[in-house]
Amino acid sequence: MSGQLDSRRLIVVGDGITALSAALEAAEAGVDVILVADTEHPLVRDVAAHTGLVVEYGRPVEGVEAVEGGVVVVVGDDRLVAHGVVLAPSRLVETSTPGDGNVHEGLGGFDPWDCDVLVVGGDDTAVDAVLRLEAEGARVVLALGGTPLSRLSRLARRTLFRLEAERRVTILWRSKPDSIEQVGGHPMAFFDDRRTPDLQFDHVVVVRPSTAACGPVGTSSVPGRVFCVGGPAEAGVTVVEPAEVWERVRAEIFPTLPAPVERPRAWRPGDLEQIEELRRRHYNATITYFDRAHSDLWVLRVRPDHGDTDHQAGQYASLGLGYWEPRIDTAQDPRLGERWDKMIRRSYSISSPIFDEHGYLADPHRTEELEFYIVLVPPANGRIPALTPRLALKRPGDRIYLGPRIAGRYVLDPVTDPWSQVVFLASGTGEAPHNAMIVELLRKGHLGAIVSVVSVRYRADLGYLDRHRELERRYPQYHYLPLTTREPDAPADDRLHIQDVIERDLLAERFGVELDPERTHVFLCGNPKMIGLPAWDGDRPRFPDDRGVCELLVGRGFRLDRRAERGNVHYEEYW
Repeated sequence: MSGQLDSRRLIVVGDGITALSAALEAAEAGVDVILVADTEHPLVRDVAAHTGLVVEYGRPVEGVEAVEGGVVVVVGDDRLVAHGVVLAPSRLVETSTPGDGNVHEGLGGFDPWDCDVLVVGGDDTAVDAVLRLEAEGARVVLALGGTPLSRLSRLARRTLFRLEAERRVTILWRSKPDSIEQVGGHPMAFFDDRRTPDLQFDHVVVVRPSTAACGPVGTSSVPGRVFCVGGPAEAGVTVVEPAEVWERVRAEIFPTLPAPVERPRAWRPGDLEQIEELRRRHYNATITYFDRAHSDLWVLRVRPDHGDTDHQAGQYASLGLGYWEPRIDTAQDPRLGERWDKMIRRSYSISSPIFDEHGYLADPHRTEELEFYIVLVPPANGRIPALTPRLALKRPGDRIYLGPRIAGRYVLDPVTDPWSQVVFLASGTGEAPHNAMIVELLRKGHLGAIVSVVSVRYRADLGYLDRHRELERRYPQYHYLPLTTREPDAPADDRLHIQDVIERDLLAERFGVELDPERTHVFLCGNPKMIGLPAWDGDRPRFPDDRGVCELLVGRGFRLDRRAERGNVHYEEYW
């Protein structure tokens, strides 16, 4: 018998996204999970890599038996011990021949490669069909037909949001075909929503879940320990819906584990109309450009409906979305029910495209747009970010809130000598205001050395790299030093933090730029630990235990901006 009940353990049996979602939620809660699957789902490697769950492939489940305080799941020749088992086999129907006129019930019977395929369905099984077809090269449209998101498992919801955000699948959230007829030898879908045009496809797949039993349970009754997704009910088996699997398992088997923060708010009658009204009331700008450097790092531009976009390089504005917008991740907002119709706002430094469409230095006074450089913030340490997981699902043409006031004192006012050296130090997207400030200096003909240093984890996190290299080619006084802290193939001298650059005098070594406090201004933006601002005892600074840039620069004779006193070290404080 494999394993003992000395730790929390759950066995999940199934091939579909429902089984994966249950395994993911249990693993996130700290439960040891074994996933038993006949085939490899398109998402299983991603889920396993992020949770550490154990996956058993291709071994049949012979039965489930009771044992004191748990169950035994018979898998091939092994008897796996666990506190409970979730039986969630894929209910996707496989068809061996195509249906009449290329309209199919279930998958199979046709080659989806390079085909336009409409999937009609409203549950996890439809999501499984979409994933299979997309992985096999089809261009997929999913007609959910107003299915409440609360019916889908967490992973199914997240997957749909991500597929749409990455433009891999088109999702008709509120539409479904009223009828499907053959037109010119191909199925034409006629929709009951006047906002959705009638569309023709190579194939239509109507997903109706299989009604087969969950799988072998055996002759022993194991009340409260065996959970079957979708039924049918059998003796000693608890029937659950996809969206409630982990909540029921946790409550009945692992009651000492904390409950989920809050179940997703279900769609209610009239929500669509209310959302449209909330958007009309709160949103006052349009996203005109949305470029993904990678899935978690974006450059976007926003054009306000009315108002001036004039600003000083280095200033910031606020962006906002409503809590009613969907999230791209699986996190659940605390108190979402009471916040659902409220706004989320956050300040972001205004960046710069650096060059305009003609290849000249961008002029912020000749555009009606503001550019922002934003990273997706993941949930961590009990903190659930609200804005960026919603912004991740947006695209050009979508509406957004833009604060009416552009503000900030992190500007170039202290740089009055055109021969002074200007050094910009940033981590991550902290280089956003520096992009605008560098362009401003170059447009004004600054003659002294300009250096921009940015530290990121990986090379892919350098969203403006090519444009900075072009600046270096055009302007001999400009230097760009990108650092990567985790890039495995980067030279050791480039796997550094900002503090290392100062301590090793790398600017002098590489560019001949000495950090001389008599003729150098330093601008800092990014992680507060990198900046390392002090607390003050009168005029005496008390620096943090982790040595930051401020302490290193003060040790070299630099002066920090403080109150009304201008120094030569300037920093952004709104983080």
